[in-house]
Amino acid sequence: MDDSSDFLDDDHFHDQCGVFGVYGSEEAANLTYLGLHALQHRGQESAGIATASHGRLLLHRELGLVRDVFNEESLARLKGSRSIGHVRYSTAGETHVKNAQPLAVDYDLGSIAVAHNGNLTNYEEVRARLESAGSIFQSTNDSEVLVHLIARSNQPTAVDRIADALRQVRGAFSLLFLAPEQLIAVRDPHGFRPLSIGRTKDAYVFASEPPAFDLIGAEYLRDVEPGEMVVVNDTGLESFYPFAESERRMCIFEYIYFARPDASLGGISVYEARKRLGRTLAREAAVEADVVVPVPDSGVPAALGYSQDAGLPFEIGLIRSHYVGRTFIEPQSSIRHFGVRLKLNPVRDALAGKRVVVVDDSIVRGTTSRKIVKMLRDAGAREVHMRISAPATRWPCFYGIDTPSRSELIASNHSVEEIAKYVTCDTLGYLSIEGMHRAISGEGYCDACFSGDYPVPFSKPGVQRRQLALIGV
Repeated sequence: MDDSSDFLDDDHFHDQCGVFGVYGSEEAANLTYLGLHALQHRGQESAGIATASHGRLLLHRELGLVRDVFNEESLARLKGSRSIGHVRYSTAGETHVKNAQPLAVDYDLGSIAVAHNGNLTNYEEVRARLESAGSIFQSTNDSEVLVHLIARSNQPTAVDRIADALRQVRGAFSLLFLAPEQLIAVRDPHGFRPLSIGRTKDAYVFASEPPAFDLIGAEYLRDVEPGEMVVVNDTGLESFYPFAESERRMCIFEYIYFARPDASLGGISVYEARKRLGRTLAREAAVEADVVVPVPDSGVPAALGYSQDAGLPFEIGLIRSHYVGRTFIEPQSSIRHFGVRLKLNPVRDALAGKRVVVVDDSIVRGTTSRKIVKMLRDAGAREVHMRISAPATRWPCFYGIDTPSRSELIASNHSVEEIAKYVTCDTLGYLSIEGMHRAISGEGYCDACFSGDYPVPFSKPGVQRRQLALIGV
């Protein structure tokens, strides 16, 4: 149980990726830039945009935030009325500009670019097969196998080749492909990752989350359905279902933490779902207290729900700084818990002498929670009761979320009482898996990080053994 004071140490899973696309606007690159801004929470490692102009693809991608990667000059060079964009947090592949997306290649049918949100569970098997057949890879990104499969396919059209390639991979994928004359959006048959369709006056737009449409004045039309391929060209929009039908299993953590609270996914308001999680938590893990305090920002709706159901006052007892950069000079270790204090600071008047329920959405390693409890006690809290608006996170994710190995997940090998002792709170309570599903409602979800029930198996025996060893089985 590392107690590092690194300010990037975080008791949350890291967001995966975000994708955005435009077809039919002369300001496609600028609109994609704005859309990526709205999706920045889904990936802060790299950003990129590809556009189609006069039969060829133009590309700009770099490491960094959207605002740092693009400027007026770089956007002006990205001409064309069609574009796709990507923000990335590495879920497969090391941190390097060569792994930034979109990926763009030339092949016998022309050019194609791809932006991928998700993770391919049989990536290593497919890559090994392709390398044995002579393919040369330029990155360690799992998405690169898709362009190799497309290039090697003997199907007659780009759409057919994409479908052929995707039938050879498994796992999570919400994808945007850009060819010179068309944009193709695809969602895997289980629908692990979200993808939505919108419309402006003159263009179709696609985004990982609908709030990205609001920024550009686009109207949300609908979600891309699990297993659906949507093709947009100058004749309009067409829909295909090239895969065998599978059980819907969208990632339930989208509702708990990843998606913006102003998003609606699968027809369910994320904000209202988080409040229901908090209400259910109050019923399942009630405790005598004076005040409910959220860990900002993701814990706020659940804390509101908890306070409403429990009949306790809601207070903003922790203030978050929104101006934390990724590089600064850290003081000597004499300033304890510097990293958390850089991000959060307590409001003493809301905490002093109070029995405090502090609500967060997850505990991963436990290190940040430990520091937050210490901070609340230092601010005068008489008791600290930690409540988590999700079940205990015991298993890593292989479907597009960067998670620690199972041995690093504190709940995988410690009881609730042991975690409470480490975190130093008076009591600790998690939401039950059953309570989580009741609160979110809707259709089937993937809850593998809580239950260990992985919907998509690992395909190759050697890879499966390595993956299962990683998760501690």
